[in-house]
Amino acid sequence: MARPPNNVLIAFSIHLFTASGAFWAFLALVAAAEFRFTNMWFWLGIALLVDGVDGPMARYFNVKAVLPNWSGEMLDSIVDYVTFVLIPAFALYQSGFLEEYASFLCAALIVCTSAIYYADTRMKSRDNCFIGFPVCWNMLVFTLFVMEPGWYVAFGVVIVSAALTFAPILFVHPVRVKTWRELTLGIFAIWGFCGGVALYCGYFGLEVPSLFKIGIAVSGIYLYCVGFVMQYLGRVA
Repeated sequence: MARPPNNVLIAFSIHLFTASGAFWAFLALVAAAEFRFTNMWFWLGIALLVDGVDGPMARYFNVKAVLPNWSGEMLDSIVDYVTFVLIPAFALYQSGFLEEYASFLCAALIVCTSAIYYADTRMKSRDNCFIGFPVCWNMLVFTLFVMEPGWYVAFGVVIVSAALTFAPILFVHPVRVKTWRELTLGIFAIWGFCGGVALYCGYFGLEVPSLFKIGIAVSGIYLYCVGFVMQYLGRVA
């Protein structure tokens, strides 16, 4: 299939589309400050959707070559840090989900380890896996909000994930890792659908049905662990 012609307007529009994630982040932060966590997760979900499609768009329209003085990677990292890290850490603290000392400790670990991770130029493997936990705190904290485990369980999950940030363990990128891509994308779609149902229930003050909680938990465990399984089997490097 022929590539589209280079177009500065299209390329810059894609950068603006990526930057819109900062606006969704702002709306999410306002919602979290007002204890409207369902609204917060909705706006973060929009930001996650933007993050999922802007990369393929940028590559298809050759944005890096058309606008070499604008770093899409830097822009993406700035928005991702706010939406993936800062706001979920604030939500975990603001919600009172953990004991007060645990909230401060978890927030400190999340924001500091993630900042160091973003500065690591070796965060990607040859097969486009992330090396170490890829600071997807938005998905992890959302799962904790839906599942509502004991605070000590949530505390342990955060501690382990923060430690794995620096571990030589691979985590998949659902779109860019070719190994088992169809299966992983399908599982990710299940997680997204179940998450959408959870948000719908939260908006109307309804209890999330157990089936969808199980869907979020099982698909989340798959996405969390499948990279290590691939690594163990020698399918990725």
